[in-house]
Amino acid sequence: MRTFIAIELPEEVRESLARLQDRLKQSQADVKWVQPHNIHLTLKFLGEINEEQLAKITRVLDEVGLSKKSFQMSLSTVGAFPKMNFPRVIWVGVEKGESETKEIARALEEGVSIFGIPKEKRPFSSHITIGRVRSNLCKDKLINDLTKIGSLEGKEFAVTKLTLFKSTLTPKGPAYEVLKTVSLKAT
Repeated sequence: MRTFIAIELPEEVRESLARLQDRLKQSQADVKWVQPHNIHLTLKFLGEINEEQLAKITRVLDEVGLSKKSFQMSLSTVGAFPKMNFPRVIWVGVEKGESETKEIARALEEGVSIFGIPKEKRPFSSHITIGRVRSNLCKDKLINDLTKIGSLEGKEFAVTKLTLFKSTLTPKGPAYEVLKTVSLKAT
């Protein structure tokens, strides 16, 4: 089964990001937008795992939940990977809570790597993917619109849990199913 560990976002944050997507859709660029109900912050993509690995990974998730404190998060700027003038992935960054997010991602990476889950080649970057660019159609307009947005003024929200998801790819896009949720320590 295809899996990942993520931070689920509150509904009001997902709604705010959906409004941002609506603004960017006006560029008419060829972008596959993440469905608002699927928007999350991935901490560790696990890929295809078996039942034995799943049991071990859930133990790691429990350990990380017991060892890390809940924290406040806020969003920052809109950006693109690999770079703004050549967008392939459109994302929103994390301002407050970035160091905590990186620390949790590092702990998960270390914990699951001993069970055959490969470590990431690139350093972890705290971000929320909101779209994937499919072609160069209207790319210049998209870049212009992304540049105009700048920083997002958003409210802080509490991150109190981590979620292990199963991801099933369908013709309409991925369908996510919660396999396990663990609470972070109260602050």
